[in-house]
Amino acid sequence: MKNVKNVFIVLFLLGGMLMTTAQTTVIRTYPRTGTVVTTIRKPKIVVHKNTRFYFADGVWYNVNNKKYVVVSAPTGLTINRLPRARKVVIVNGKRLFKYRGVFYKKTGRNFVVVNVQHPLLSVYF
Repeated sequence: MKNVKNVFIVLFLLGGMLMTTAQTTVIRTYPRTGTVVTTIRKPKIVVHKNTRFYFADGVWYNVNNKKYVVVSAPTGLTINRLPRARKVVIVNGKRLFKYRGVFYKKTGRNFVVVNVQHPLLSVYF
């Protein structure tokens, strides 16, 4: 009887540990274009075609009346680094990088925003 009781206790503890790890899943989504926020964390300022863009946590912003407005990533814009969470993808036979819904092409040491329509996509982690 003691053995059965010990087995149930062990199973109960293992089940509890599994449930606590399952609850730590975080899903981050890219905010819709036009979303307005008052502050952003540690933005990088990038100038493209005489327009200032702010890049923070993989999201691109413009400033309007001292507030930040989410914009789509400007095609052709060049940045020198992408966050480590980027994914390597093959789109229509070309090696690109994808981060938060935006596709980038590596050019030398930099990354250039590219427009991808109807991709035939393979993802590598």
